[in-house]
Amino acid sequence: MTEAATPSPTLVEPSFEPLQGMRSLRVLARLLDYPTQELQDACGELIEILNAERRLEAALKSSLMEWCQRLNDGDLLELQAEYVAMFDKGRATSLLLFEHVHGESRDRGQAMVDLMAEYSAAGFELDARELPDHLPVFLEYLSMCDEAEIGRWLGEIRHILALLTARLEERGADHALVPLSLLALIGAEGDVEEHRPQVKKEAPDNTPEALDAVWEEEAVRFSATSDEDCALQSAEGRRLAERKNTVHSDPVKIMPSAWSAAPPSTVADR
Repeated sequence: MTEAATPSPTLVEPSFEPLQGMRSLRVLARLLDYPTQELQDACGELIEILNAERRLEAALKSSLMEWCQRLNDGDLLELQAEYVAMFDKGRATSLLLFEHVHGESRDRGQAMVDLMAEYSAAGFELDARELPDHLPVFLEYLSMCDEAEIGRWLGEIRHILALLTARLEERGADHALVPLSLLALIGAEGDVEEHRPQVKKEAPDNTPEALDAVWEEEAVRFSATSDEDCALQSAEGRRLAERKNTVHSDPVKIMPSAWSAAPPSTVADR
């Protein structure tokens, strides 16, 4: 196996192997990584793993495999510049899950401590300065869980995944296919629809003017009188937190391999 298709080098190798059927979660994690030559070299293997995934319907798998091919064929410097523009400027498309809910409040810190405890209990340890709520790291962890646990976690963050999908789609980013695929695993692709009208109205947060405005706004946030006030200073965090508190949390299951009745698509079919 090539380096890009195995666990990220920032992680300690787990003491047990992931379920064979959920290797696709590691592929999705790699697709959200900063583009490197190693990633390009592994694209053929990523396509093979995606093609073998029976839980995703054919059209979505085809889109993912076509994206892998574009990564393989693309100019590396251009791919890297696009990645920086998409994820390193502004917060709307942040890959840090808790940032969408808690912003920079202390609540986010506690949420990450709790997540680290889950990782440790499962024998999954970080050995670098990566934050535990970074989506690629989270997907590495999920790839080692059983289907019930994967379904539980994806159900917990489905509102974040739906919003992230809508924002990435609005910017025309292939990366939208990753959260959309995660939603598809639990049959929740329709969640994206409710976010699209709001996202279309959002002003870009990755322009020089928007970035300057964020710095100016954060300079006056010391007026908050409590942790709750800090959390509520993020309008998006407040909306998502309210949604999570008011929506009944039903058990969520991974979609079965229902698509196996049809002949599997192949790389040649793309």
